[in-house]
This record gives sequence, C-alpha cells and structure tokens, in this order.
Amino acid sequence: MRAIRYETYGGPEVLQLVEVAAPIPKPGEVLVAVRFAAVNPFDLKLRSGAMREVVKVSFPVAPGSEIAGAVSAVGSEVTALAVGDEVFGWATGGGYAESATAATVIQKPAGLGWDVAASLPVAGEAALRGLRLLDLSAGETLLVHGAAGAVGSLAVQLAVSRGVTVIGTSSEKDAETVRELGAHPVRYGAGVFERVRELAPDGVDAVLDTAGAGDLPGSIELVGGTRRVVTLADPAAYELGVTFSSGGRKDQTTDVLQQLADAAITGAVVVAPARHLPLAEAAEAHRLVAAGGHRGKVLLDL
Repeated sequence: MRAIRYETYGGPEVLQLVEVAAPIPKPGEVLVAVRFAAVNPFDLKLRSGAMREVVKVSFPVAPGSEIAGAVSAVGSEVTALAVGDEVFGWATGGGYAESATAATVIQKPAGLGWDVAASLPVAGEAALRGLRLLDLSAGETLLVHGAAGAVGSLAVQLAVSRGVTVIGTSSEKDAETVRELGAHPVRYGAGVFERVRELAPDGVDAVLDTAGAGDLPGSIELVGGTRRVVTLADPAAYELGVTFSSGGRKDQTTDVLQQLADAAITGAVVVAPARHLPLAEAAEAHRLVAAGGHRGKVLLDL
C-alpha cells in the first residue's frame, strides 16, 4: 500500500511517499481502508522534533491519527464492527496511508459527512475535555481564548448548546465568525481583559484557553483564582497553578466519538469546510497547517 513515512526529524520535506506492506490488525483492532486522513498541529510538532523530549519515536515514523474510511479486516476480538462498515476515529498509527489499524472508531452515521467525520475526533475530543474539566452549568459564563480556532470553535458551540453564555477572543477579521458560533466576540491582544469586562463587569465563571497566547495571568484575575481556568496550549500553566491538559489515549473513547457525531448531526456543532490534498502532497499539507489562517482541517484524500 502507499503510505507516508519519515526517517529523520526535519521540515515538511522529510515526508516521503513509500510502498509498504499493509498492517495486520491486532485482536482488538480493525483495519480501515482510509478515505480521509486529517493533518493536525501535533503531527507537525512530532515531525519537526519539537516533541522529542516528550514523545519517543522509532524511525521510520508513520504519521497521522485521525481517519475516516471503511473496515477492510477485523481482529479476532472485535465483535461490534464488520468488514464494510463505514467508520471514523483514531488510528493506532500511520493514518497517512491507504490502510491503517484502529482500536477506537465507531460507525459513521449515515447523516454525518465524510469531511466532518474526519475532522471531528482530535479537535472535538480536546474541546469536550476542556469543558468537562471546567464542569460548566447552564447559565454560567465562559471565556474561550482562540474561539475561532479548530478546538475553540467547537468548544464555543458545545458550551452554547448546553446553555452556557460564551465570550470568545479572536482577531478582528474572525469576530463575525465567532458571533455566528453563538459567542460574544472580543478582539484579542492588548486590552483584551478590559474589553471582556465591558461584557462581563463581574468577571466570568470559567476560562478555557485554546490559544496559548500568554493570557493566563489575566484569566486568573478575571475568574478570581486558578480552579476554573484550564489551558490546552500554554505551558506557563505549571508555574501559575493552572490546569494544563494535553490529553492522551485514555481520553480517546468511543463515547467521545458518539457525542461528537450526535452534536454534528443535530447541528449543535458545525465544522468549517476542509481543504483537500492528495496523499502524495502530505508535505504541502503540513505547510498549509503551519501557515494557519484557515479554520477548517486539512485532509489527505486516499
């Protein structure tokens, strides 16, 4: 099968299209004929070597975790899925490939588009995790830093669907997008907390930081403590006593996937349109993600 691999850390150019043997699913896994594989910022950090002190890899690396496709084989212990089922979720490794093994996938509902299915797991799980850690209730007010981003936009919509009032920071050009998501937009940068207090004079109940732009001290002051401030992106959290959540395998569950699918089908969340590139242009896909400026996912088409 065709797959993307890299033999050393480096820029996008280290990504190579190669021919390799298709993987064999383990007892609790399925083999998925990949239709779309999403490119995520974590993939870029891993490839560049920025994560080398945190995540140990063995070369060649098979990148990619977020996939949508059809089951082509099942492991011996799999009973909930069958060959031919359309699924989406997390690959156990090597999502940038014509076939990938996966242990955490669910059947793609008929009403869920392929693009959306391939775009939901990573950002959606992070958004759900952040909201869960903040333990929000209907009627409370949440500030989301980075409200127009992949994670932030989903967090905004999920919170609004639960009856939470949301204030979202973004650039001036994304203000209308944030408003359409259901939040009250506030321009980020110098003076951001003064602008937030114009909307919430008594402060807010909780803050979810998805941007990592150095806003934690002001967020702590706004909430009146660190307990209900959560960041998914700013390592300064460790010095400030704020919860930093990076997630892991234990957070990647079929229940999370079902929650995201249900939210998308009911319209509680709307995913921004994706950009598509063929598998052979994985390096260009990494460059596009690095450049930013587009809300939707970058998908590799198989």
